[in-house]
This record gives sequence, structure tokens and C-alpha cells, in this order.
Amino acid sequence: MTVLEDRIEMADADANTERLDEWFERLERMPVPEGFRVEIVGGSVHMVPQRNTHWQIIRQILWAVEDRLGRKAKVFSDVRIDFPGHENGFCPDVALLKDSAKQDDKGHWRYQDVEFVAEVISQGTAANDYGPKRTAYAEAEVPVYVVADPYQGRCLVYTDPKDGDYDEPTRVDFGTDVDLTGTVVDLVIKTDEFPTD
Repeated sequence: MTVLEDRIEMADADANTERLDEWFERLERMPVPEGFRVEIVGGSVHMVPQRNTHWQIIRQILWAVEDRLGRKAKVFSDVRIDFPGHENGFCPDVALLKDSAKQDDKGHWRYQDVEFVAEVISQGTAANDYGPKRTAYAEAEVPVYVVADPYQGRCLVYTDPKDGDYDEPTRVDFGTDVDLTGTVVDLVIKTDEFPTD
């Protein structure tokens, strides 16, 4: 890249963050019903209720991360992280950041510090998790992306992004361990108690 291209990219990123900040400020003032999750994917606002099945899987993934890395691990659920692409203010179901991660001067976490993301499929937003979010996570070079799908009773494990995409995922049926020991997160997620829909 040239210096000019770098400056244009930085200006675009700043404008993108400012627009997302404005969107989220407006959304925080709205009467969003309790138990609903709100995020912005590709400039569109998505608001979905969090169902019991969804939350049970998230909790089990969080426990697996904390059991392996400790209670002080920088692991979050439904916390905004801006990702590459047009107005992508995601709130991943589970996101693990590097130990060295720090918030910027506006209190935002950097996508460059994300080591692992897990999304649990909801009927209303499944297309996002399999499509634009997968693309954004690959472009952000998130080393490990796991999609847990209670409708199909399986997980898809994406690793080692290259050139803005992941290779074919590893399919893991519920009831079989998701073995991530050869990855940066170095953990195993047990799925034998993951509920299905």
C-alpha cells in the first residue's frame, strides 16, 4: 500500500466507527425489550431475542474457555467489537481477546486482538453468521471461528484464515468434542450437553 492508500483506509475506518458510535448511541436510547440482542451487520440493525437454547450453548462455551484459561481471561459475550467491512458493529456470542488487549480511547475493543469467536445460530440471523460475519472474521484474521447450530445439531469450526477467507470448515456433531488444542486457544469444548431445537 502507498501512504495515500493507508491514509484513505484510516479515514474510512474512522468514519465507519463514528457512524457505528452514532447508531449504537441511538439504539441505547430506544426501548429495546429485555432479553433482546442488538448488533449492526453490514449497516443493517438486527435485533433478536435470546432463547434458552441459545444462552445454554453460550454458557457452556464460556465455561470451557474459563476452565482452560482462568476467570481472568478476556472473554466476552454480546460486547461490541467493530470488524472490517461496511458498518460491522458485531456483538459476538463469545469473543476471546489476547491477554494484552486494551480498549482504545473511546472504550472500544480492537478486532486485531480477537483470537476466538463463537456464534450460536438463531433462526432470524443464521444468514449473518454463515455469511457476512464469517467474511468479516476472516478479513480480521480471527484465528478460530466456531458456529454452533442447534437446528442442525452441529458445529462448524473455521481456522487459519488466508486472503480474507477460511478454508472448508471442520464439521463436529453435537455429542462430539470440538478439539481446538492445535489452535491459539488450545482448548476442548464438550458439546454432549448442547441443546438442540
